Amino acid sequence: MTQAPRSGDPGPDYTVLIPARLASTRLPDKPLADIAGIPMVVRVAQRALASRASRVVVAADHLRIVAACEAHGIQALLTRTDHASGSDRLAEACELLALEDEAIVVNVQGDEPLIDPALIDAVADLLAAHPDTPMSTAAHAIHTLQDFVNPNVVKAVLDASSHAMYFSRAPIPWWRDGSGQNGPTALPTPAPLRHIGIYGYRAGFVRRFPTLPSAAVEGIEALEQLRVLWHGHRIAVHVSPQEPGPGIDTPEDLARVRAMFAKR
Repeated sequence: MTQAPRSGDPGPDYTVLIPARLASTRLPDKPLADIAGIPMVVRVAQRALASRASRVVVAADHLRIVAACEAHGIQALLTRTDHASGSDRLAEACELLALEDEAIVVNVQGDEPLIDPALIDAVADLLAAHPDTPMSTAAHAIHTLQDFVNPNVVKAVLDASSHAMYFSRAPIPWWRDGSGQNGPTALPTPAPLRHIGIYGYRAGFVRRFPTLPSAAVEGIEALEQLRVLWHGHRIAVHVSPQEPGPGIDTPEDLARVRAMFAKR
């Protein structure tokens, strides 16, 4: 099943892939969690369908996810259950869909039911505008010291052409004059950037990525995208003027998003 893009500026042709794994230690059966009567992964796909993507596909590891998607008219693929990461699942999905190496793929996380379709388009547009770059992602300004020092908030530092120099859980860039012995006491200027977990790829690079040796720094930071930089590839970064909607990792996150949908 192929969905038509939105009217208006057609932009580049691209496919959205949504990896979905049934097992979750913090939130069992997370992709199927009910949000106002619809499974979470379907909510994510519906948001992606509001983008300019020519196709939206869920790459699932269980028939229950596939069935839930198909019941709501969402295309889904059954992929292997033993993938170590979402990137491995994406690579298999690119093979199953027979995507050409230069085809643009946007990886939308399956726990982002409030993702902005315009952000998905922006990540695809950025990659299309940089034909020498195999990958794109997004970031937004951090406005609180609490987020800046939070290791669960991944920070990004960019170069003059808005390509990533580094990603870290540490507060970077480190403001020498705004830090004490216990860490930063104020935000640097310009505002530091929070990485948003959405990625654009060329399909050929998605296939290649799982074969690249892991980088030591990737394991230290627990950030897979550092493998890309370690091997000398570039990542273009779209700086969004606004924060994305909240993702869902825990039962508390789910309750908060359910409340937001109830208010709608």
